[in-house]
Amino acid sequence: MLALDGEAWGQALTAFSRVQVRPRAILVCTAHWEAPGPFRLSSAAQPGVMHDFGGFPEALYQLDYPAPGSPVLAAQAAQLLRAAGLDVVLDDQRPLDHGTWVPLRYLAPEADIPVVQLSLPRPRTPEQLLAAGRALAPLRREGVLIVGSGGIVHNLGRLDWAGAAAPRPWATAFDGWVREQLERGDATALADWRGAPGAAESVPTSEHFDPLFVALGAAESAPTSLFSGWQLGSLSLASYCFS
Repeated sequence: MLALDGEAWGQALTAFSRVQVRPRAILVCTAHWEAPGPFRLSSAAQPGVMHDFGGFPEALYQLDYPAPGSPVLAAQAAQLLRAAGLDVVLDDQRPLDHGTWVPLRYLAPEADIPVVQLSLPRPRTPEQLLAAGRALAPLRREGVLIVGSGGIVHNLGRLDWAGAAAPRPWATAFDGWVREQLERGDATALADWRGAPGAAESVPTSEHFDPLFVALGAAESAPTSLFSGWQLGSLSLASYCFS
């Protein structure tokens, strides 16, 4: 629903985009593309979008994000991943999923910057994702914005539909723990996140948390906070910028 009304989160992403140098392309590791085996990179010239959800208002299904793809960037990213010893294949059929086009509606609202998606392999480890981020880091120096799109706390089974003002205690505990590790630049602690306070409730499955490791691997320093907020008690909207 943030695609229809981003509220304060959308405003924060829009404000961030306006003070940054326009990227030549965007590479998004999205929580909504898991596939068995190797990493996958979308390589269609015109990927289109998918509405990979159900039960929402009709207006959401009418949204489009007609950004071009970049077969050249996909091939370049694949080469970097292979050079790091990581298996990867190109996928020229994959559309942009909502893990990509929802935040990009605020980060690049004109939909005129080429976009490539990176999948989450299955199975995977944090170390593997950190290695992927490190392999892709040279793209940043060539004007590519690398985005990890997911959610640090994402538990759909524990949503508070009553709309309580405060998030759940276990959610704030885990969100705060992650923030502390990011501020310290402690990738080792983050990779061992399952022992953190509130982890079991905050990350019942890891696909929304895992894109963080790709962003962290590509980073050169600790992040700054772009936004901190919550939806329905168990969805963190925490967003970070890695320099």
